[in-house]
Amino acid sequence: MESEKADAIVIRLADFSNTSRVVTFFTREFGKTSAIAKGGKRLKGPFDSALDLVSTCRIVFLRKSSSALDILTEASLTDRFRPPSDSLNSFYAGCYVAELLAGLTEEYDPHESLFDSAVWALQQFAQGKDVHLSLLKFELVALHEIGQLPSFDECVHCSDSINFNETQSFRVSQGGLLCPRCPSTDFNDQEIQAGTIALIKNLAAGPDSLTSRITASPIQLREMRFTLTATISSILGRRPSSLRYLQF
Repeated sequence: MESEKADAIVIRLADFSNTSRVVTFFTREFGKTSAIAKGGKRLKGPFDSALDLVSTCRIVFLRKSSSALDILTEASLTDRFRPPSDSLNSFYAGCYVAELLAGLTEEYDPHESLFDSAVWALQQFAQGKDVHLSLLKFELVALHEIGQLPSFDECVHCSDSINFNETQSFRVSQGGLLCPRCPSTDFNDQEIQAGTIALIKNLAAGPDSLTSRITASPIQLREMRFTLTATISSILGRRPSSLRYLQF
């Protein structure tokens, strides 16, 4: 067995025995991995209280060559996720990030940009920053990294270039925009304003720091939320459970 070191986010915890846990991490170096943390349930265990949900830590683990779980040998806390005590929305936003990292990624498929975006988003939530745009930015990075970002440049039906002076429809089943010249026959199609499309494209292409300089209207936030929730739900085959607790 090889010993590996990685920066990690705790994205799932499950009991394994009276004293041990199975911990799923999203790591910067290796992507998603699950490991047995022997003694991980003890209050004064060997992992220095680093195994809280959505905490970031530096881990050392033994990578198994078979389909068996890895074995966690060390975990030191880097940053504990502590959103403002009066902001449940920030807390649930952190849970949503963990749910997407667990559901959208594959074992040992690293995405350094996605890890960095997740850490950035969690820091925004912990500082009480705007949850809506920070979460939208993270979702766009996640979709781009797994190759599932919707097309916003051409019609998914006729392939004509999108005219950004017109209102389009978003077709969930095909993951892209439908121009006004193509009939909208799917009851799930949702109209989306040109300004909202431009905002999505700017968020998707720009750095994380751009988010703090963007202002979105309530209609734009609503249309962006529909677009990304519909896309992610289609990929997962279900609506993310954490979304029921988030207020937008």
